[in-house]
Amino acid sequence: MSLAGTVSAQTISYSEAGALLAQSCGKDIVKFCPKVNLGGGALRDCLTQRADKINPQCIADYKAVVASLDARLAAQAAVTKACRGDATQFCQGTAPGNAHYLGCLNAAKKVVSKRCTTAITNAGWN
Repeated sequence: MSLAGTVSAQTISYSEAGALLAQSCGKDIVKFCPKVNLGGGALRDCLTQRADKINPQCIADYKAVVASLDARLAAQAAVTKACRGDATQFCQGTAPGNAHYLGCLNAAKKVVSKRCTTAITNAGWN
């Protein structure tokens, strides 16, 4: 079983990811992986080793969470490139710094390109 899913365009926050996994995997984690550290791939490894005993919804949700969080990280890395032209066009005079440009782009979202808006949304920064 591979727990790395495909990347989708939609992303969820870390708190949403934790809540989803707690709901669908909580009982299985307590039962089969009670002393496993949640970071560093240890939980993935534990669930993989016991895949035949784990609730299928837990496995599906885990794959979706991993894909979503990977997509969020990729979107965060891509925002600068995706929004460079929009920032130049709509945010002239904005103080230097990514947070200032982000605030400007979010304020101008009605005219900002779909590519930039999508990158900001998928990054979780709107």
